[in-house]
Amino acid sequence: MSKGNTDTVNQDTVNGNNSRDTSEFDAVIVGGGMVGTTLCALLVEAGMRVALVEAQEAPVRLETLDLNQPAPRVSALTPVSQRLLTHLNVWPAMAAARVTPYHFMHVWDGEGSGEIRFSADEAGVPALGHIVENQVTLAALNDLLAGHPKVTRIDGARVEALQTSAKGRWLVLDKGRELHAPLVVAADGARSVLRDLAEIDVSEDDMDQHAVVTTVRCEKPHGGTARQVFRDGEPLAFLPLTIAGDDHYCSIVWSTSPKRAKVLCEFDADALGEALGRAFEHRLGKVEVCDSAYRFPLVQRHARRYVQPHLALVGDAAHSIHPLAGQGVNLGLMDAAVLAEEVVQAWRRGAPWGSEAILRRYERRRRGDNAAMLGLMKGFKLLFGAEHPALTLARNVGMSGMDRLVPLKRVVMRQATGERGRLPASCR
Repeated sequence: MSKGNTDTVNQDTVNGNNSRDTSEFDAVIVGGGMVGTTLCALLVEAGMRVALVEAQEAPVRLETLDLNQPAPRVSALTPVSQRLLTHLNVWPAMAAARVTPYHFMHVWDGEGSGEIRFSADEAGVPALGHIVENQVTLAALNDLLAGHPKVTRIDGARVEALQTSAKGRWLVLDKGRELHAPLVVAADGARSVLRDLAEIDVSEDDMDQHAVVTTVRCEKPHGGTARQVFRDGEPLAFLPLTIAGDDHYCSIVWSTSPKRAKVLCEFDADALGEALGRAFEHRLGKVEVCDSAYRFPLVQRHARRYVQPHLALVGDAAHSIHPLAGQGVNLGLMDAAVLAEEVVQAWRRGAPWGSEAILRRYERRRRGDNAAMLGLMKGFKLLFGAEHPALTLARNVGMSGMDRLVPLKRVVMRQATGERGRLPASCR
């Protein structure tokens, strides 16, 4: 397929029961989550024709969101991710719905005296990041793509087969529909079907923890601060949420043993609130649980390869990470931005944008950063999970020492805000 074929207008939203066959695209993306839709938006912005395949029946939209009740799954979006979403012109809609900036971070060791604080002023940024419900980000991206002449959405569909052709890949969907493109992208999550069909091996590291998530309202306001305490090797985060001007809400992420997670999710609201308050040392006073508690297992995964000829993995399909540092979706969004930059550059100059040589450029730019973050999260878990007195002393001295070294803190904050390596143009 040459670039000249991309001028045909193709505007349709297709469900799994529609037999209409519009099979040829410049790219096919499997997975309509935040990373997949971001990649789709970047490719169609350049003029490429893209099919977006999603297992869910209908995309979430901002106009249908219930903003009275905050969603339990949130992300801590870095300033770099914010710049990417601003570049796509979806950030204003997200901000109008609900985003909560945090200007401070406070991390402490519940087993000792070590603590460290970060501030946006020290980092030289307006905010260290924003806590945003995943559904708000996704809905804004879906609104952007709705009716786009270069996008074909195929909702309520699942991939059954992946085949190779001379010029690309064929996808066979469960309703018999077949899609062909020089580039197919797996953005279908940590248990990626497309990755399995491509027979790409994955290393797995079971963290022996489950994450418990819910929303709470605290007696004291959060003050625009993201807080995290380590106790018995289990990080508990209180992430600030401001709802209708009320800054007493927080989103909770408690990474704990599978057994304890099960017990916590079986507590009634009062019992869970008391448990959270105790574990958090009542730093924000009494804790009132506002929603059900949900849990999910924590497994770090890293694909042995990100690419094959005409195939690329992004986001959780390539790597999934412990939520300790809130970097998961930010890494995925950077995958999307870098892959889009490499692919679009090749497409514009008429080069084979799905070739392994082009896709390897994406892999080289992203694999090292993702691997480093995965290793860092594993190291943190081991360090804070250690019960040896010498390690306890070392981590407390280290935290308190770093807190006094502003230049070193600035380096750490630049990493945490996403300012790492060569950023794609869409994120600068």
